Amino acid sequence: MLFTKRPKYSRFDYTPRFYNPETDEEEKRKKRLGFRSARKSKRKVAPPYLMLLILIIVVLLILKLEGAF
Repeated sequence: MLFTKRPKYSRFDYTPRFYNPETDEEEKRKKRLGFRSARKSKRKVAPPYLMLLILIIVVLLILKLEGAF
């Protein structure tokens, strides 16, 4: 009897408190057209020390392959 009992799921009827249909349509249109906020569109740039490390490794590999090192 313990394993045959099915759970009863609660249904919630949630209505947003501050719903504005005009702004909802505006957001849908922006999403459809592909607009992004300026904060989200910034590219992430690698730190300068990481770029320097990669450059040093590439130079050392080139020197190693040429036989000078």
